Amino acid sequence: MQQNKYLKYFNLFSLFDTKRTRDIFHINPTIPPTRTEATTIQVDVYKYNPSKISLEHFNNIEQVTISNEPNDITWINIDGIRKLDIENICNKLGIHQLIVEDILSIGQRPKIDEMENLVFCLLNMLYYNEQKGEVEQEQISILLGSNFLISFQEDAVRDVFNNLRERLKINSSKIRQSKADYLCYAMLDMIVDNYFLVMEKLGEDIELLEEKIIRNSNTRALAEINSLRKELIILKRNVLPVRDLISGLVRSEHGFLTERNTKYFKDVYDHIIQANEFVENYRDMMMNLQDLYISNVNLRMNEVMKVMAVVTCLLAPATVIGGIFGMNFEIIPIAHQQWGFYFTVAVMLIIPLLMLYIFKRRGWF
Repeated sequence: MQQNKYLKYFNLFSLFDTKRTRDIFHINPTIPPTRTEATTIQVDVYKYNPSKISLEHFNNIEQVTISNEPNDITWINIDGIRKLDIENICNKLGIHQLIVEDILSIGQRPKIDEMENLVFCLLNMLYYNEQKGEVEQEQISILLGSNFLISFQEDAVRDVFNNLRERLKINSSKIRQSKADYLCYAMLDMIVDNYFLVMEKLGEDIELLEEKIIRNSNTRALAEINSLRKELIILKRNVLPVRDLISGLVRSEHGFLTERNTKYFKDVYDHIIQANEFVENYRDMMMNLQDLYISNVNLRMNEVMKVMAVVTCLLAPATVIGGIFGMNFEIIPIAHQQWGFYFTVAVMLIIPLLMLYIFKRRGWF
């Protein structure tokens, strides 16, 4: 078992596996999704106002209700996507069929849609898998109404909202004193902030790869450059469209998107602009790493060619002298002398040594 762990490193072609490329690029939004439905779902329902909060857990979406109290805000978080459950709750709230299709879709581009009675946001939460060295994504759909917010998540194990849940327990927290649009802001802010954590991990990988390339520009370094560039493609694909999503919320004229909370969405917009700049910087760094790799390979090749050229030059005198004394003439000077052989060998050694001295003085190596 332990041996199999390292066998993949002896197969050079495994470094350039194209499966990751297929996962990134083989997405066709016109083809109906083949999502694997969750076997079970978990529904957490938070109902809160400035003075009280309640939390209920359900395994059946039919039991979920939205509070009718005028000051209450309801947050319904659904972990696990099942077609029948999604259609039931959306039909109950009168949500358009196109939004239902977006919630059930796979590989959607982050987007925002505005209906008469709600705002729909779709984007991806990003995580960094340190074992695989890959950026993983989880689609989250957010339905924002006047006094409720419904979030649909694919993975019931992880999300980035633990801090939000803790803040909801504090009576004096800003989120408890505000409407549902502030809850939407808090969720988007945490998703965007988590982008920076993922980019920080990728930045560390880029720095390590840069040091590795400087020390040894081999085929494995080229494979790692290719792998990191694919992860940056995923990062850019998910981060860049969020800018338009947040911009749409800032410009929205929906009545339940209060003007006093617009400044918070503008703050998220500033963060996503900064995140996009980081992605572009990382992309430039990867291009520089590729140039560095090519430069190091060319430099190493030049060093090899220089050594071979020096060796060829040093052997040239011996080749010429051997050729002269090997000519088929009856009379060749010193050829028949007793000391002729030793004299010739000495000349063959002295001339290359003199050439080495001259090359060294001129700084040719």
